[in-house]
Amino acid sequence: MGQTFCSGTAAALFALLPMPALAETVSVPAGLHLSPGWLTLGHYHQPNLSSGFKSQADDDAFFLSADGKLSPKAELAATLTAIQQPGGGDRHARCRFPARSTWLQHELNLSLPAVDCPAYQQWQNELNTETVTLVFAASYLNSPSSMFGHTFLRLDPPQDDNDTNLLLANTISYAADAAAHDGELMFAYRGIFGGYPGITAVQPYYEKIRLYSDIEHRDLWEYRLNLKQSEVDRMTAHAWEIQDKNFDYYFFDENCAYRLLALIDVARPGTNLLDEVNTHAIPSDTVRWVIDKNLVDNVEYRASAATAVSHSLDSLSAQQQLIASALANGYLKPNSLELMALNETDRAAVLDATYDYVRYQSEADGWPRGFTAPLSHSLLRERSSLNAGYPPSPPEPAVRDDQGHDTFRLSLGGGRTEVGDSSRNFSQLTFRPAYHDLLDPPEGYRPGAQLQFLRLDARYYTDNDELQLEKLTGVEIRSISPRNRFFSPQSWQISFGGRRTDTRRERVLAPYLDGGAGGSWRIASNTQAFALATADLEIDDDLGRGYDAAPGADLGLLHQNPRFSLLAGVKTKAWIVSNQHRQDQLYGKASWHLGREFSVFAEFNREDHFDRMQNTWQAGLHAYF
Repeated sequence: MGQTFCSGTAAALFALLPMPALAETVSVPAGLHLSPGWLTLGHYHQPNLSSGFKSQADDDAFFLSADGKLSPKAELAATLTAIQQPGGGDRHARCRFPARSTWLQHELNLSLPAVDCPAYQQWQNELNTETVTLVFAASYLNSPSSMFGHTFLRLDPPQDDNDTNLLLANTISYAADAAAHDGELMFAYRGIFGGYPGITAVQPYYEKIRLYSDIEHRDLWEYRLNLKQSEVDRMTAHAWEIQDKNFDYYFFDENCAYRLLALIDVARPGTNLLDEVNTHAIPSDTVRWVIDKNLVDNVEYRASAATAVSHSLDSLSAQQQLIASALANGYLKPNSLELMALNETDRAAVLDATYDYVRYQSEADGWPRGFTAPLSHSLLRERSSLNAGYPPSPPEPAVRDDQGHDTFRLSLGGGRTEVGDSSRNFSQLTFRPAYHDLLDPPEGYRPGAQLQFLRLDARYYTDNDELQLEKLTGVEIRSISPRNRFFSPQSWQISFGGRRTDTRRERVLAPYLDGGAGGSWRIASNTQAFALATADLEIDDDLGRGYDAAPGADLGLLHQNPRFSLLAGVKTKAWIVSNQHRQDQLYGKASWHLGREFSVFAEFNREDHFDRMQNTWQAGLHAYF
């Protein structure tokens, strides 16, 4: 990107000219380095309520002062000196830090000569940005890096007419620069504890579309920001300053969404979006904050390839779906009698859905081109002979992802446990910072998806005034996705943390790890049945050998609708190490949703463990913040 500013001859002639003073004497207000504008440009914050500042930038190339990371005052002084130096070229401070330079010129009313910045100017010309759109890619449970969704900014060129192709626009995104050989679990671990550098990158929008929409089954929501041209220019100037600079990546807070909020804060000073971030920055939450700050003037929906294909197939009758499946798998030809028996409109719908499905499977699941190419050609040839219109695009969901319930949940309830003739009453407080479970209001979230982090369940037993930690969930993920004749997703779950376990003598808090895999099938509208093979591991000194393991099964029903959610089933486990025995469980859980802010819940659990039958009832209120 860089270019040489002066040739050897030009440099020699330049040396014969009188040199100007290195820097103009400027009166700097005493508190300028504490101005919100300067602190935002330097990504300074006050960690742990301390009086000092620290920049979140972790790259020496981002600072002009050796003390710049910890001293916004030293960085301002060094920047002010550097931008007044004579000369030009890509290495000049005004070319490396155009947003800082413009801010200082405005604040101090500096009169600086024009400077030539060929690389920066070429970059701005190529971006040619008139408006900025915040894009939200929906959550994708099969990748830890994408479970909460992802956001990035699209830099839109002037819309001269309706034919302007926004797929050719550029995007700004921030992501962990993960090692190629790291698996998903290693990525999750290092992402949580800041083990990766985060890099701000600029790349074409069509590459994002291909990754998120065509491959990862993720719908996109596009939120056009109402930024003025001067604000857009300030944002792109700062994007140049941080492009390829290292900011340590943290999965929960300093993530993709967090860094984009900082860019919007730079573009429009005073929005203070970063002040909304406390313990975590969930992408869907950050979209809500942007909307709440009145920064959005238009929203567009872009269905993923998987959503479009599913919509086409779901619009067919059961008989038509059977024909489409046979066509896609090569059992029928496009001119078969079964297809010709349909009227022209239905025949066109079957051909369209089959073609979309075959093309999708070729791209996403790697169906061999030797099979899909001739099949697609024959489907298109047959379709071209029909005059029927083409099916409409998938409808926009009634509730956007940013309109679902807030991700922070606080629950208060009361219950009772009964073992034989004895019983205990308790009150329970549950605190969950993120994100969503199967019984929360489902609108705006993926059906059958559950993702919880750092959930804490504490009980207060009234009979002896005892406060107990009932369960601490580190991570709990469930994906219950129904199968059909076209798609066969695997249902799975995994969780770890600490929970109360019965050792026959007492209930102790033991670390655990459990998981499972299986399938799910839709049996009615909004209702599915699932069957999972499970495996549990518990570790504690109170167990016979210090640990125990159990294979098992979980069979259940899940119903989700905007007003009511139900999860019920049976579980069985066979503990095989410390104390061989079975643990059988019948469970039922329900939630009545009162809008997006509250849900009333009720639970029942009947457990046969160590030949003792225990019943537990509980009811209470969920509040979402």
